[in-house]
This record gives sequence, C-alpha cells and structure tokens, in this order.
Amino acid sequence: MVRFAVIGTNFITDNFMNAGSQCEGFKVQAVYSRSMEKAKEYAEKYGIEDCYDSLDALAAAKDIDAVYVASPNALHAGQSIKMLKAGKHVLCEKTIASNSGELEQMLKAAEENQVMVIEAMRSVFDPGFAAIQENLPKLGKIRRATFQYCQYSSRYDNFKKGIIENAFKPELSNGSLMDIGVYCVHPMVKLFGLPNEISAHCLKLSNGVDASGTIVAMYDEMQAELMYSKITNSALPSQIQGEEASMIITEIPDTTKIEIVYRNGDREEIKIDKKANNMYYEIEEFIRLAEAKESAQIHNQYSVLELKVMDEARKQMGIVFPADQ
Repeated sequence: MVRFAVIGTNFITDNFMNAGSQCEGFKVQAVYSRSMEKAKEYAEKYGIEDCYDSLDALAAAKDIDAVYVASPNALHAGQSIKMLKAGKHVLCEKTIASNSGELEQMLKAAEENQVMVIEAMRSVFDPGFAAIQENLPKLGKIRRATFQYCQYSSRYDNFKKGIIENAFKPELSNGSLMDIGVYCVHPMVKLFGLPNEISAHCLKLSNGVDASGTIVAMYDEMQAELMYSKITNSALPSQIQGEEASMIITEIPDTTKIEIVYRNGDREEIKIDKKANNMYYEIEEFIRLAEAKESAQIHNQYSVLELKVMDEARKQMGIVFPADQ
C-alpha cells in the first residue's frame, strides 16, 4: 500500500483520484490546499481522512509515503523538494519543473534522501505509446516525425474577456509549450533522443504568454516537427514517416489508434486495448517502483532531455519565467 497526499484540488487531481482508484495498493490519505476550507471540501468529496493547509505539516506527516503534486508549474520544484527532503516519493505533474536547473535540484534531493521523483507524463506510460515503440521497426529508416497537440482552451475564452487564469500566466511558468507542447517534446526525445539542434517559434498573446508554437528538431538522418496550440484545434493526427511505411497516430497525448500505411498501399491497423483514463498506467508504475524500491532513472532521463529542448526553445522564443532568474 502506498499512502498518497495530493497537492491541488483541480480537475487534474480529480482524474488522478479516478485513475488511482483502479490501481492496487493505492490510497489517498491526505489533501493539501492553501485554503483549509477547500481542503476539507475536497476531502469530503473523496472520503480523504486528513487535510492540510501547511506544506511543512504535510511534509512532517508520518502516515504519508508519497505526494502527487498538481500545482502550477512554478511551484513544482519547491513543493517537490520539500516533500523529497522529508523522505516522501513524488509524482509531479508535467511539466515537472520550470527549467533544467530546477529538475536537477529535484533529482539531487531524491537521490540524497533515497526516494524517487517521476514526471506524471501519462502519455508515455500507457499501452498506446508501447504500441508505437513496438511497431516502429516496420517503418524502416525513420526520416520524419510530426507530432501535434492543438486543443482550444476554454480558459482562452475567459482570456478574451480579460479574465486571466493560471494556464495563461507566464509568471506561473505556464503557457502553451509548458502546458501541452510538452506532450509532443517528451515522446520525441523518448523515441529519438536529444536532437542536434532545434528552431522554435511561437505566437504570443497580449500578456506575453505563448499561445501556440512550432519546434523543428534536426537529427543526423531525420527531422521532427512539433506543433501545439491552446487557441486552435487540430483535425489531423500525428505521424512518423519511414522509408518503408508511415505510422498514423491518434492522438499523441493519449494514443487510441495506430495505422501503418506501407509504401505499396497496404494498411495495418494496430488495436490498442487500454483504460479510458490513461493516468492509470503512470500511477501503476509509480506504485511498482515505490514498493520495489527501484530507481526512477529509466524514466527521469527523458524528463532531463525534455527540459533541455524546452529551455532552448524558450530561449529562442524569448519566453522567460521568474523561475529562470
């Protein structure tokens, strides 16, 4: 049994609770919110025993093994490090940190206190991504990958009314790249490694937040294009092109369908049997590692590469967070 505390009481935490309830060895012991009233309200909703409005008190709690961090990106590193130093494992929402420097500090705190921290990058833990990896050799030499995640945000409607919510606040290390572009970056580096160079461009809104962007990544023998947006929807799937066939992926953050189109015109559909809430798989792996006391390096190596790419992309796009100072 892994006894969790959750930091954050938004819809992401709701999804976590739903997925975790399907996992063996999962229990949520406590909830933290800056407001005790909100913490109690959330606890009542899910039958959670303990409520906290103090991070220090939460860190000191003896009946909590792990913490799920679902706060704004700018708070991830500080909150995670506090919990890691208290001897608690951490499952931290994407993007795991504001920059590479913060992630380095998080990984150091985990190692020094003999606990683990993992980025909750749900898309690469589930059977859909495993199917992409398994079938990649059918494509022959890979020449191009086009990953896209464009999802019109309901919060953008409020932005246009002058109501700026957290998702559109760069001071919280938020924006299109950090919110959803990461769903394109992480699979790229996990499948193909760190690119030799990138070229990054974005559209910014009136407050300087990036609303959409494109990253072109160059490798020795292939290139990748990453397209993401919070102000438009995309009607097209993602794709990996090889010299022998192309793989059509629906969707890259939550792959539910894969079709391989061979050069001779033959088509092969890859069936993916998976749970509707694909957060299940990251929680299942987190619990497995925690109970087996295994290292999370196998997963963290890709978060390191992800942030290297995103740091360089932000540098090129002129996106600077307070956390970078």
